[in-house]
Amino acid sequence: MVSVSNKPGVVRVGPVSTDLFGTPDPTPPTRGGSLGDAANPQAPLAVRMRPRSLDEIVGQQHLLAPGSPLRRLADGQPMSVFLWGPPGVGKTTIASVVSRATNRRFVELSAVTAGVKEVRAEIEAARRELARGQATVLFVDEVHRFSKAQQDVLLPAVENRLVTLIAATTENPSFSVISPLLSRSLLLRLQPLTEADLVGLLERALTDDRGVRRASGDQFSLEPAARDLIVRLSGGDARRALTYLEESAAAAEALGTGVIDQAAVESSADRAAVRYDRDGDQHYDIISAFIKSIRGSDVDAALHYLARMLEAGEDPRFIARRLMISASEDIGMAASGVLQTCVAAAQAVQLLGMPEARITLAHATVAAATAPKSNAAYLALDEAVADVRRGKGGLVPPHLRDAHYAGAAKLGHGQGYRYPHDFDHGVVAQTYLPDDLEGTRYYRPTDHGQEAAIADRVATLRRLLDGGAVG
Repeated sequence: MVSVSNKPGVVRVGPVSTDLFGTPDPTPPTRGGSLGDAANPQAPLAVRMRPRSLDEIVGQQHLLAPGSPLRRLADGQPMSVFLWGPPGVGKTTIASVVSRATNRRFVELSAVTAGVKEVRAEIEAARRELARGQATVLFVDEVHRFSKAQQDVLLPAVENRLVTLIAATTENPSFSVISPLLSRSLLLRLQPLTEADLVGLLERALTDDRGVRRASGDQFSLEPAARDLIVRLSGGDARRALTYLEESAAAAEALGTGVIDQAAVESSADRAAVRYDRDGDQHYDIISAFIKSIRGSDVDAALHYLARMLEAGEDPRFIARRLMISASEDIGMAASGVLQTCVAAAQAVQLLGMPEARITLAHATVAAATAPKSNAAYLALDEAVADVRRGKGGLVPPHLRDAHYAGAAKLGHGQGYRYPHDFDHGVVAQTYLPDDLEGTRYYRPTDHGQEAAIADRVATLRRLLDGGAVG
């Protein structure tokens, strides 16, 4: 049975409520939200074909081995998991499978529409149901959109296992989810689907009773060229592949044929996607070539790939975001002003729109491609993160700890701290890193562009911090 809450962004799946005399509600409600009713013949093909068990899931075999967390979760073992991966690789599907595989009450929250009030209400409802012996699985879609306050509300419920949390996100949870919540959950990373995965999915949709069918009830046939085009267009996204198949089948049916050919796919797919893949190159290949041309300082190649994206109808905001990333990752301190140029370009794109925004993007592209390059800052952070993940980094030295609250002085916080502004050059020798990292050097500046001067400055600073004199 299913119950649908009247709260925005909330869908409950579980026993239907009864009145005071134990009589069930005579009007059984239907499932809503992203876990839509797959039995509805009017539902999109991607919903109808949603796997009913873990064994039907396409791809993600690295997470489906016997005894794996997903297997145990579907078997009813209480745990909380974060499912991180690109769109259309099975995050919502896994939540749907769990909702079918267990007798637990299932609640879906959308981070787009549900606020703190709704989260608190669902946790209190889960507490009451648990007291009656009914466990709750809480599925939060797009959890990266939850504010810190909303995540703080979830924390005690996860810690005390009032709910089994399944949270889906397309963004790295390390940057969008609070550490206490993440540390109490398993992080499962889903991979883009392979071409073989997508081919198998399309074949299943052509033969399964839930799949595409002609008005006569006969099966469609999919030409190899059309199948390959759908696979290329989908970019590893199962939902997109099934959507293209469904629309292509409708186009073929309208022409009175049961054969889905390449022309049917091209007439159904959007202009941008087809033009991207007219010669077999995918969306991700073009943006990859664009960024690598900038990294390689080939301004002409970078402009070529920019033109291909713009002519294909690519979202200019996406291009602007990638330029900002490139400015930090590949140019860095060698020409730190390029990041400002790219940020300004991104803001201008929002204000101008197309077609004028193409000029701003060209400006930023030329600035990035012709700038001196350095990934020293990027590599430095990677090394620091690697040390943290290896467990390095002890307690913060006592003299650096916060000394502004009552009782801090008794703990020795702040004692012995040397205020740099009281010393020559505004720098004073004292320990900043934790003891187990003392002397570690992460940042190794290059002699490219502006970073050459920064390298001299860093060398001087490190001599002063080590207690040496300025040479």
